[in-house]
Amino acid sequence: MSVRENYFEIMDGIADAAGRAGRRPGEIALVAVTKFVDEARIREALDCGVTDAGESRVQELTGKLPLFGEYGARVHLIGQLQTNKVKYVIGKVASIQSVDRSALAAQISREAVKNNVVQDVLVEVNVGREPQKGGVMPEELFPFLETISALPNVRLRGLMCIPPDVGEGEVRGHFARMRELFDKAAALGLPGTRVDTLSMGMSGDYRAAVAEGSNMVRVGTALFGQRQAAPGGGA
Repeated sequence: MSVRENYFEIMDGIADAAGRAGRRPGEIALVAVTKFVDEARIREALDCGVTDAGESRVQELTGKLPLFGEYGARVHLIGQLQTNKVKYVIGKVASIQSVDRSALAAQISREAVKNNVVQDVLVEVNVGREPQKGGVMPEELFPFLETISALPNVRLRGLMCIPPDVGEGEVRGHFARMRELFDKAAALGLPGTRVDTLSMGMSGDYRAAVAEGSNMVRVGTALFGQRQAAPGGGA
């Protein structure tokens, strides 16, 4: 199937899942994960109506900024971010979705102050408690949110997760737990925050995520097909 056909199939899937949950499809943002995707296919997705793109690697993200800018697309850094690379994305991305440690949050704040911008961030939660993955453990989340709230020029917008790969049925429990954490985070009313984004759900489980309350899904393979990994390091 073409990128265009895949796009409309995904949008139909989001609409169906939202309808079954008593939600409006317009509440859910689709982030097209463009990691290792060539320009022609990215353009095809943008021409279909994609307005948000997600990148995992800083070098690849910055190289694609002119293309995204041409379409007015919002860009999100969704991969693990090293503190020494924060300076390359501050003020250039709509959100940094993988904030999971105090040192990273502090560096984002310093660079945002230096550049006179307010940087939106999401906190990544290790909802499955998987040692090989990044993310704050659930029991450490709320003290960490308070830490972020106190940082200048950083605005907490919500939570993100990458749950265990356990299939669309079993993963719903993890998504439900994330929704609970999200609702509690929003209810805190921390100063300098606007907790309105729950980023969860990918190609294999976005329907389940929508059913459990996600309002931002990050879809790559289902949209662009299998991709060849490029050489090089992480974000």
